Amino acid sequence: MRYKWGIDLGGTKVEGVILDTENNNEIIARLRLPTEQQKGYKHILGQIHGVIQKLEDETGIKPTHIGMGTPGVIDPITNKMKNSNTLCLIGKELRTDMEQLSGLKFKTSNDANCFAVAETIMGAVADLDPKPQVVFGVIMGTGVGGGLVINGNVFEGRHSIAGEWGHNVLDPDGVDCYCGKKGCVEKVIAGPALERYYEEISGTKKSLKDISAAHQKGEDPLATQTVNYMVDNFGKAISYILNTIDPEVVILGGGVGNIPDLLDKAVEATAPYIFNDKVETTFLKPKLGDSAGVFGAALLW
Repeated sequence: MRYKWGIDLGGTKVEGVILDTENNNEIIARLRLPTEQQKGYKHILGQIHGVIQKLEDETGIKPTHIGMGTPGVIDPITNKMKNSNTLCLIGKELRTDMEQLSGLKFKTSNDANCFAVAETIMGAVADLDPKPQVVFGVIMGTGVGGGLVINGNVFEGRHSIAGEWGHNVLDPDGVDCYCGKKGCVEKVIAGPALERYYEEISGTKKSLKDISAAHQKGEDPLATQTVNYMVDNFGKAISYILNTIDPEVVILGGGVGNIPDLLDKAVEATAPYIFNDKVETTFLKPKLGDSAGVFGAALLW
């Protein structure tokens, strides 16, 4: 299969790409349409189909297989979408409906898995020698997610929740999470959680970008306290992953992942919590930016 097709289904856009595997995954074509989720589930199906048709019209290349990154996952038992922040997708048989609409074969995975496999094959991990067997991709932004790649392939697990470290409980007495638990990792070190923490200790509202900038300049001790709080809790949270699957590489993505202290102090922060005398895990910044999702979708096949 020379040409690989990927669709990245997001809350605001549907993006498609065609990669040429015989030329180092060169981009043949790429385009976006708005998701317009407010118009409902059937409209989203039409937008996905529209991206495929426009790419086919533009290139003359006819697909047989499509990889698609989704917000949330398809339950392997019920075949229905779950855990999606695009609420109209929940409970729908998205893959089956798209196959019926398009006449094509679809393979789906969530956005964090697509991020992880793209960075493994085309991004930050691609030049490492020897090639790591196990890579964990972290997305820290408004939420906290993760993707697990083993020998270049996404591993989803029995419930399609492998890598969902954002919903491990980090603070049992913490803030209620939409998942039904309290004090999930997401409710401690995601962007909104860190902004809330800063407001609680300072009495002032600031964006995480401004908090990080104030810390970097050394002009706000409470901003520094917030960043240190983030780094320590990240070390504690990611140690659960290291102690369980022991990846050679962890890639730090998302807006929170861009804060310099996180990468600079990741090993130091993890060391007190890992079941080993030192941390040999490699922590990396991603290389592909917002391209990772759609590239990773294409690489699912």
